[in-house]
Amino acid sequence: MSLLTEFREFAARGNVIDLAVGVIIGASFGKIVTSLVDQVIMPPVGLLLGKVDFANLEWVLKPADAAAGVAKVAIQYGAFINTLIQFLIVAFVVFLLVKGINKMRREQPAAEAAGPTPTEALLAEIRDELKARP
Repeated sequence: MSLLTEFREFAARGNVIDLAVGVIIGASFGKIVTSLVDQVIMPPVGLLLGKVDFANLEWVLKPADAAAGVAKVAIQYGAFINTLIQFLIVAFVVFLLVKGINKMRREQPAAEAAGPTPTEALLAEIRDELKARP
């Protein structure tokens, strides 16, 4: 089997396609969360804390020197706080998603144990009648 054939079989599997869709949706979801944090959540938080823009908070280690052409060196902890909040939102949504999926999986066997469907009952009846014939 050639390498190209093996790759085609691998790529055509449902799991690979599902994974690709998940990555695309995840990237879009990441952009939505970034926008939510940067443009909706952090401005009111910054206003409550004294008109602070978290994205611009930094600890300057070495100031810029225009004469020497040296850029400033700073630890941008405000951007880190924004990223941390984004992570917490994504982690919470993933937690809720996994929790919902696990709940559906637990409920599924209970529904199957409820008894045969009307079609299954009818088929069992037909089977029993066929067995009873001489």
